[in-house]
Amino acid sequence: MSIPLSSTPSIFSYPKYWAECYGIAKVLPRTRAEMDQLGWDSCDVILVTGDAYIDHPSFGMALIGRLLENQGFRVGIIDQPDWRNVKGFQCLGMPNLFFGVTAGNMDSMINRYTADKKIRHDDAYTPGNVAGKRPDRAVNVYAQRCREAYPEIPIILGGIEASLRRISHYDYWSDKVRRSVILDAKADLLVYGNAERQITEIAHRLAQGENIQNLTDIRGTAFIVKQQVPSDYLEINSTRVDRPGKVDVAVNPYTTAEESNQCKTTVDTIDRTVAVNQIIHRWDKNKTVIRLPSYEKVKSDPVLYAHASRVLHIETNPGNARALVQKHGNQDVWLNPPPYPLTSEEMDGVFELSYSRQPHPDYQGMRLPAYEMIRFSINIMRGCFGGCTFCSITEHEGRIIQNRSEASILQEIETIRDTVPEFKGYISDLGGPTANMYRLACRDPNIEALCRKPSCVFPDICKQLDTRHDALIQLYRKARNLPGIKAVFVSSGLRYDLALRSKEYIKELIQHHVSGYLKIAPEHTEDATLNKMMKPSISIYNEFKILFDKYSKEANKEQYLIPYFIAAHPGSTQEDMLNLALWLKRNKFRPDQVQTFYPSPMASATAMYYSGRNPLRKLHYKGERVFTAKGERERRLQKAFLRYHDPKNWPMLRTALKNMGRMDLIGTGERHLIPPASSKSMLTSVSQKKEKNTIARKRKTTRPQYQRKAVKKH
Repeated sequence: MSIPLSSTPSIFSYPKYWAECYGIAKVLPRTRAEMDQLGWDSCDVILVTGDAYIDHPSFGMALIGRLLENQGFRVGIIDQPDWRNVKGFQCLGMPNLFFGVTAGNMDSMINRYTADKKIRHDDAYTPGNVAGKRPDRAVNVYAQRCREAYPEIPIILGGIEASLRRISHYDYWSDKVRRSVILDAKADLLVYGNAERQITEIAHRLAQGENIQNLTDIRGTAFIVKQQVPSDYLEINSTRVDRPGKVDVAVNPYTTAEESNQCKTTVDTIDRTVAVNQIIHRWDKNKTVIRLPSYEKVKSDPVLYAHASRVLHIETNPGNARALVQKHGNQDVWLNPPPYPLTSEEMDGVFELSYSRQPHPDYQGMRLPAYEMIRFSINIMRGCFGGCTFCSITEHEGRIIQNRSEASILQEIETIRDTVPEFKGYISDLGGPTANMYRLACRDPNIEALCRKPSCVFPDICKQLDTRHDALIQLYRKARNLPGIKAVFVSSGLRYDLALRSKEYIKELIQHHVSGYLKIAPEHTEDATLNKMMKPSISIYNEFKILFDKYSKEANKEQYLIPYFIAAHPGSTQEDMLNLALWLKRNKFRPDQVQTFYPSPMASATAMYYSGRNPLRKLHYKGERVFTAKGERERRLQKAFLRYHDPKNWPMLRTALKNMGRMDLIGTGERHLIPPASSKSMLTSVSQKKEKNTIARKRKTTRPQYQRKAVKKH
């Protein structure tokens, strides 16, 4: 049986390592000179990261570094090293225990390239907002340089880039399936998801003299094995897709463990789902491993790739997940089940560590947009049970919400008020991956531990989900009433279908915690596409908007909803995008910044994009096919529908409407989407003309006034 959460050792229960005698560093050292000031002759752990070092819990390397420091270890930071030379990885000397390698808070490929594969010219995680300070596939490059610097030192991968590449994965930038990153990086161990439990146990066990090769029993880790699956494991062979029409053999529900063991060799394909499930019920899941199709198979067979993705997503609940194994050549990559979520006490402890909450002093005077965005914000929870197919939060942080206590959150607000320079009394965000999942959970922990649903809110909100927002309402009220706090805003994306379960919450949010604009994400208007996204109907958005307008009016506030939409998502056709554009026009939305679907590694929608199949259902070769806009022209066209008001897009849209037989939408009337080519409006829309004339009139009336003031001043 699985270990109950209540009996999982706390991350703060380990005896302190001997180096705790050095105390707490004002900042974790980045240079030998800083080590000398602390009296260190060496580091126990060195963290290598693609981000600038910002000593704040919103940045992974700072959080893990401070946690290990709390455990008694001496931790150094190598941030944004010059990867072209090994010397940058030797600047702190050889670590005593291991190198921890991460690309940073963002995937290095997404950080550098747009959804159109164009190179970005900025980097919010680099001093000065300068691009190009980290390599492509940073985890691979950094790990290889660490190995070159000190071949005998263990290398452990972590962070979002490693986490989402833990098995064979589709790589959008090269348009092919790549191996597990642990093989390409030549690392010893990979930590996936939030890493506090794993990294704490790893550090203490290595400090006690254990060999890194023997650390194969830690949840939330992946490693390379060359031997066969242990004989005491039940191996479920899931290397082939479902076969439609086959009737599963009935299995006696009273089968004994011995009889189940005898059946082990007969469970050879996933099409025997019923038999497999009934056998597993009689078998210890901690001694069960599911064999995925090999890297070579998923690389050559897109349907098998979608199948492997489906199996992986089913095995993400820490309460019932089983180990996975995938062959790469003559080696296996083994994935242990996900880590158990942190308790509130552990979350509080992590966020209350000795952060300076500032960028490293060496960056003084240099702009860091990522820091500017979060320095007055509070993270109150982790995880997301939404399961949106285009998003990887669930795959990384899990779908069980991990909450901080109210007292810890309020204390952090007071810390910001009292210690952060330039604080004016405004908290910019009180949220997390989703604004309003704080303290929401399954009503029955036993049901939660057995559930394999990919989402708690799709296609409908689960009856077992406790959707009361009382704890969040109380938190909002206490936060905004703290002395010295003028306002507390909520900037995280709102899950409005959940909010509709609490009218009191909506009123509280809209009348007290909206800075003028509220971000929400309907993503699309068409049900066929929304189903592929696992998002609610647009009618739910309409319900929320009515309440938003009502409560804003009651508060005598002029506030606006900012809805986000995605173009070129799997399942979205040209007709779907046309309907979305018409909806935007009817509702007088003219989106300025729009998003094109970005196939990030491991997301279910990415499996749809690559395979043309729907992994939300059982896979077989004659199953449902999913249309996906691919290629620059198709993707640009879908994006153009979102920006139907931009004259630059009109020629492309005219051609598309003509091909679709919708010439009736070309004209200058209210019912038309775009003007005709012969119209004078071809160069500028009517509204743009009005705006231009208004600006011209203002210039005529205001410029002389400014000039007169200037003359008088001189």
